[in-house]
This record gives sequence, C-alpha cells and structure tokens, in this order.
Amino acid sequence: MLRGRVNPEFPDSRTDIVYIEHLRIPVGAGALHVERVGRGGPPVVLLHGFATCAFLWRSVAPRLANAGFTALSFDLMGYGESDRAEDSGYGVVAQAEYLDRALTALRLPRAVIVAQDIGALVGVQLAARRPERVERLLLINPTEPEDLPGASIRVLQRAAARISLGAHGMFGAAQVLAPFLRESIADPALMSDLLVGRYTAPYVGDEGVAHLLQLARSLELEEDEELQLGSVRAPVMIALGELDIARKEEPAITMATELARTGASVVEEIIPGAGYLPAEDQPVRLAEMIRDWINVSAPERVAHTSQAGEVSPES
Repeated sequence: MLRGRVNPEFPDSRTDIVYIEHLRIPVGAGALHVERVGRGGPPVVLLHGFATCAFLWRSVAPRLANAGFTALSFDLMGYGESDRAEDSGYGVVAQAEYLDRALTALRLPRAVIVAQDIGALVGVQLAARRPERVERLLLINPTEPEDLPGASIRVLQRAAARISLGAHGMFGAAQVLAPFLRESIADPALMSDLLVGRYTAPYVGDEGVAHLLQLARSLELEEDEELQLGSVRAPVMIALGELDIARKEEPAITMATELARTGASVVEEIIPGAGYLPAEDQPVRLAEMIRDWINVSAPERVAHTSQAGEVSPES
C-alpha cells in the first residue's frame, strides 16, 4: 500500500504544512522511489542529475505544491532510494524507459518535466520517444549529448577510481563527492557536512564507490543507442545558473541549436545567483521560474495541516 508522512525536511515556514508521499513504483527491472507532494494539481516531474537524488528538490517541491501543482521528485534507477537491480541499465535511454513506465503506473498520461544536467537528457529522450507524455521541458544546466558522461563527471570518475584503489575506500565516495557538491553551488559554505552526508549516503564503502563508477560508465552511449533530439516537439526552456555559465554555456547552445533545428520552440534563461545546482542555491527563484514556465492557471492551495505520522494517500 502506498503511504505518506509529514516531511520534516521542508524548511519554508511561510508555506502551508504539506505531507509527502514516498512511493515505490515497479518498472520492470526494479522499482523507482518517487516523492509526491500535493495531490490533484497539474503534475510536474522533477529529475535530478548525476551524484544527486530526489532530495535535491526538497525546497522546490513544496512551493510548487502550495501553488496548486503536484510535484513528483524521482530517484533515477540506481540513485538515491531506487533499486540497483543487477540487470538494470543506468544510461539515459534506459532511464527514459523507466520514467515512461513509472508515469504509466502513476496514471499520468502527460506532465511537465523539470530536469537537472543528466536528468535533462532523460527528459529530452522521453519527449522525443513519447511526445504525448511531455507537455513542456525545463532543462537546467544540461549535459551535452555528444560529450557523455561530461567533463565534470570524468574528473569525478578519475578521483573515485583512485579512492577505490587506495587505502581509504572504506570512507566511500564522500571524499570525491564532497568537493564536487561544494563546487556546484554559489556559496560552498552552504553545502554543510550534513548535506554532503545526505547526498553521499547511497555510496558508503568500497561497494558505494564501485556503484558510483558504474553509474558514470553507464552514461556513455552504446553503439546501438542514440538520443532522439530531432523528435522533440514540446516547448523547451534551457536554464543556466548565472555562476555556472562558463562550463555549461556551450552544451546549452549546442542543445538549443539542435532542438530548434527540428522545430521545437526553445527559450533560454539565466537563474541569478545560482551555480550548477539552482535547486540548492535559489529554490525560491527556481520555483517561480517553473510556475511561470508552466503558465497554468492553478488555484492556490487551501490552508491545510496534517498531523505528523503516516497518512493514507487517499486521505
């Protein structure tokens, strides 16, 4: 039975108290973990990127819910609390297939997709393969399809490989992910040890380092795989963190050019004061950008409180 509980991680006291449902959605090769905030409003699917998880959206999702939307934060297969089935593929094409199956299981024929870096390519692949599924795409600091897994992930791979071969593998991937995470936000001091620990929890010990390396390798396209950018018809916004433009401007221009060439409507925006992870740096501005981009007249939520503890999703 699907169940939910009050989420104490939502820090914004100015919004209504909301409860979050933690769902496990079977998709064939395993199950995806999905956090759903809000019920009955237009669905907004939130996809993280490499080395993060649904936790990335903890300050964005409740703001969307309180604006009348249903926010669904996914852990991609192999990330966060989603399964690591032995026969699972973790590449972009496979992740788009899992997402498609999950939306079917959730009875969501159509949704807005908001996605970060690698997750952006998953959203694009879904929009290309199943155009009826995707109403709009907001791609945040997208990775260039022709350069998978991407320069920053290659640096991370080398560091993780050194750790796995050294004497400190027992500490897992925290040694390599901590600098990666702190460099991804405008003020590294705000990426506390507690936050780093939350993001690196799935990669504890030698096994965690090996899994991180497996996820990185899986991003490289196989010979029989091809991202179908030419089939995207949904309107697209490409958003870049103001402080991350140097390393993401070229991939964004490449993707915008490719999408526009095939007829997709593409706009580009800058998120002021944000680095690589705007959901960490500027959640308020990002939530406002998402609401404006969706451009749906959704009613404000009625003030509501839920008692802490488990509640049925039907309640």
